[in-house]
Amino acid sequence: MLGHCEQEQEQMEAQEQPSSDDDCDGMIGGERGWCWLVGGCCSFVPSLSRCLLLAASSLLLRYISVSLGLSLSYISYLVSLVGDIVLEIGVEREEMEDDTLDRDPRIKLSIGTKEEGDADGQFYFPRGLVFDQHRDLLLVVDSRNHRVQVFSQGDDEGFSFVSKFGEQGEGPLQFDSPWGIAIDHDHDRIITTHSCRVQVWSASDQSFLSCVGKGGSGDLEFASAHGIAIDKHHHRIIIADFNNNRVVFLSLIDLSFLFSVGGGYRGSLPGEVNHPSAVAIDHERHRIIVADSFNHRVQVWSLIDGSFLFEFGSYGKQPGQFALPLGVCVANQGRIIVAEFHGSQLQAFTHEGHHISSFRCGCARPCAVAFDEHRGLIAFTAGNRVHVIGANQWLADTKFVWLPDLHRHAPSWIKQAVSTMTMIRSLVDESSMSMIPNELLFEIFSFL
Repeated sequence: MLGHCEQEQEQMEAQEQPSSDDDCDGMIGGERGWCWLVGGCCSFVPSLSRCLLLAASSLLLRYISVSLGLSLSYISYLVSLVGDIVLEIGVEREEMEDDTLDRDPRIKLSIGTKEEGDADGQFYFPRGLVFDQHRDLLLVVDSRNHRVQVFSQGDDEGFSFVSKFGEQGEGPLQFDSPWGIAIDHDHDRIITTHSCRVQVWSASDQSFLSCVGKGGSGDLEFASAHGIAIDKHHHRIIIADFNNNRVVFLSLIDLSFLFSVGGGYRGSLPGEVNHPSAVAIDHERHRIIVADSFNHRVQVWSLIDGSFLFEFGSYGKQPGQFALPLGVCVANQGRIIVAEFHGSQLQAFTHEGHHISSFRCGCARPCAVAFDEHRGLIAFTAGNRVHVIGANQWLADTKFVWLPDLHRHAPSWIKQAVSTMTMIRSLVDESSMSMIPNELLFEIFSFL
């Protein structure tokens, strides 16, 4: 039986009739969803049998549904469900057969197994992830296991399982295929998205705090809430409302609805979106980065009011082009990293949208990406695993560099060492030690 959120979403979709001139790149549901899914499968799955299975299953479901007189929205739901299952089977099998990432020396470590699992440290289709630099943690949304897993980075820079929270369901403390996750450091909270709800958890002990949202397209209503980001300057939560084709702004204080951008309909003009999957924030430049997935592009908006600034990318396989970008994050120097699902790669761009480099993932399908500004690590989800790229292993100058406003996040022993050396050299002005800047001292002691 369908859940409450799915039923409300179907009622909305039933009011919308498919357009005959839609193409595969901007389709969802019914014939459009089938066309997009088959096109996606054939574009990256070498097995013809999988495409035939998807086509045959979809046609069979369509025949049965029409014979039973089911609604177009329910037919669309069934076809999309079959497509999701076939896609996941394909991704998982390819992950098991391909070892490109295992052989890539730039990969510092991987978490999870190629096969799906529900044990601690295993995943079933992980999606969003985020670094908690204050606690040296990595939080991963384990979507099909309906939970979030928490990992700690030790002194050896490996990640070990710490805890997990959430279970399947639609009540408090429960998830229904969660997607996005973000850390609200000012209020010490974790914020997650799933289906048609936004949930808030304590960052200290992962206890449940509050929840807002229901299925729909109005204020505080969502249709598959995906990526999420925290706007610390304006105290707002920014959410990619996937099936409502918009980006929603909520108050970080009380989770009240503020406004939305995108129009609520599929569009390709500047400022319009077609199923956005992820959002990220460039705090230094006061910008919002939006993964406009079905338009195969990235849009950059003003953080102040969500107004359009510029866009980059188009459908294709060349550097700077995309095939279903699902994840996005902002690294140091404002560099934009995009997780490209169908393109099986990460791409990095300057803050102006100029292509820098691509990181090929073999048959793995990147879904989400996150950057650890303190250690220079880049983590991304693909298949049933999380992969971590080491500092400076792909992009230059990603290693943590000392900055005055980041000094407070350093371990206490480094703070004490730098403070002690600073006091010593202040007493010995003539010594060579007085010529050593704090920045270099910080780097020296961080490697001891």
